[in-house]
Amino acid sequence: QVELMESGGGSVQAGGSLRLSCTVSGFSFDESDMAWYRQRPGHACEQVTVIGRDGSTYYADFVKDRFTISEDNAKNMMYLQMRNLEPEDTALYYCKALKWVGYDGLCWGQGTQVIVSS
Repeated sequence: QVELMESGGGSVQAGGSLRLSCTVSGFSFDESDMAWYRQRPGHACEQVTVIGRDGSTYYADFVKDRFTISEDNAKNMMYLQMRNLEPEDTALYYCKALKWVGYDGLCWGQGTQVIVSS
């Protein structure tokens, strides 16, 4: 059974950093592209970043040069290192295995809350 759980959110001031973690089970990273999505208050679900099975990465323009996605195969963990956070980054963040998630599930689940104050 494919399972993912986000953690690591919190409250920080603008300019600060956080590292989100995604604990996965039931599959290995070579089976699926992985992604982080977020939902800001009053906004639609947004794709933040993707890491492919080949290790290639994609970042949305609004997080380029500030966020870094990574995977640790040995620990079955995926991370999102966030630096220079802005109030506009305030959102619920979700990790997803793209092979097994449909459009309606991209910003669904527990998620982890990030709050950035100015």
